[in-house]
Amino acid sequence: MALPLLILLVIFAPPLIFAVVVAVALFLGQLEFNRMSLGRAHRLQQIVAALAGTTIVPLFYFQQLSLLLPWMVSVFLLLALIILYRFKTLEGIHNQFGWICLGLFYLPVLFGHLLLLRFEPFGRHWIFLTMMTVMFCDSFAYFVGRKIGRHKLYPSVSPNKSVEGGVAGLVGSVIAVFIAKALFLPQIGWLDGFVVGGIVSLFGQSGDLFESLLKRACGVKDSGTMIPGHGGLLDRLDSLLFAFPVMYYIVKYGYGG
Repeated sequence: MALPLLILLVIFAPPLIFAVVVAVALFLGQLEFNRMSLGRAHRLQQIVAALAGTTIVPLFYFQQLSLLLPWMVSVFLLLALIILYRFKTLEGIHNQFGWICLGLFYLPVLFGHLLLLRFEPFGRHWIFLTMMTVMFCDSFAYFVGRKIGRHKLYPSVSPNKSVEGGVAGLVGSVIAVFIAKALFLPQIGWLDGFVVGGIVSLFGQSGDLFESLLKRACGVKDSGTMIPGHGGLLDRLDSLLFAFPVMYYIVKYGYGG
């Protein structure tokens, strides 16, 4: 559900509306992320962190990356002061604060690169390519893994994933890049197709595994219940959280963006 909605937004939404939707997704995603570990505890801190995270959107929308470090410092100090003067017990406060800070890097900083990619030349095309690469990777990995998967990829984190599925996902990503080259991104070279597909696939699969690692650490099956029958918002976006920044820097420094 999340990917089709994102596709529609990329096609039809003007830049400002697109940025607003990204901000809303960041807010909801951070609430979901913090709830995974903190539950109903520290509700004020969770809400403030989610709101603070969305303030990164104007920085990316206006491409003021020089303000990114001051933003990080300001948000950290704000949350540190709230934690300092509102804690009820010292036990576990370091883990709770650390988790909230992790969410501010994991979601706003990573997913915010979607906005940066959107404003690159042919930005819509590169976003489509990123989503195609992730979707092809997931589909190839799932079906091949079910059919011939014998060797566990990372059983302590994701017991259902196989080495065979991971390799098939990489192949699927490369195929996706060459389809995009044929349809709407002819500037991608033949060698580039293998490199871009391989890099985005590796990071996308790592993003999936990273979210699985966090869920296992929190003892939950899904990140949330925001999407009935499909888990939470993070369950739909986990691969893209790693894929969008990688694709942005590939475009920025590899294609003269």
